[in-house]
Amino acid sequence: MTTRNKNYFPTVIGQNAAKRKLSFFIKGFEATRIVPHLMFVAPKGTGKTFLAKAFAKNLKVNGKPKKWIELNCSTIKNLNQFFQQIVVPELTNCDATILFDECSELPKDVTMALLTILNPNKDNRTEFFYDDYMFECDFSKLTFLFATTEAQDVFHALMDRMDRIDMEDYSIDELSKIVKTNLPEINFKGKVLSKLSSTLRGNARAAQKISMKIMNYCAAAKKKTFNESDWHLFSSELDILPLGLNRIELRILNVLSEEKATRLTKLSAKIGLSKACLQRDYEMYLQKMSLIEITPEGRSVTSRGQEYLKDIVLS
Repeated sequence: MTTRNKNYFPTVIGQNAAKRKLSFFIKGFEATRIVPHLMFVAPKGTGKTFLAKAFAKNLKVNGKPKKWIELNCSTIKNLNQFFQQIVVPELTNCDATILFDECSELPKDVTMALLTILNPNKDNRTEFFYDDYMFECDFSKLTFLFATTEAQDVFHALMDRMDRIDMEDYSIDELSKIVKTNLPEINFKGKVLSKLSSTLRGNARAAQKISMKIMNYCAAAKKKTFNESDWHLFSSELDILPLGLNRIELRILNVLSEEKATRLTKLSAKIGLSKACLQRDYEMYLQKMSLIEITPEGRSVTSRGQEYLKDIVLS
């Protein structure tokens, strides 16, 4: 009998809404061996692959997780390669969970084939013919997972076949737990763990990376504590700015603070980056943190942004 309150994700910190939804599908699988096709949608570094793997470990046949297959979709060039290197040797007559990572990069002919292969139906089974080969896809054996950072670029008909698992940024407390979990032997003093977590931009991968750096720092210093003085030295040496801004983002703030409003073209000329690059790679985080605002008159620094710049000067 399945326990309704069982924790299927004991090692996954945060993402509670996603975990609840995935737990529902695991319970269904335990009763029927069927899982709907799932699409993990989240920004880079949020842990899409990590959560998908944790989910797959719960899809057990005869007490063991099904075979795990992870595909980088940018390496799939065409339908022939997909069938010859993946479908025939890996997916035929076996139990497996397959993850199509960054599925917005799938070639068109593979996407069209998947529309047929993944077509939901009451029999939970489809057939697809390619050349002289017939691929019988049994959804009680094969589980299909997809992940993307660019949901808008996934073909709409393929997206319609999916149940979305939308992930969210991690809180400072959750990031602190991730860092602490990775460094169980390090004693963090005072509020230093919250301070460093506030620079991670809500990103779990950044928490993993900074954990490795702290481990190396403490090993070199032959110490098992990490205090405010350590953080000051550590962040200075690695050029870690408050809120995790990088130097280009700081420069954008400084340029925008020079005028009441600055047009994107002028900002691009002053920074030396294209308008598309500024919009895609830098402005979004500055807006997210309420450091800048965009109005019909142009870009400008908010009152919070002005305070941020004052604090940088004082520090």
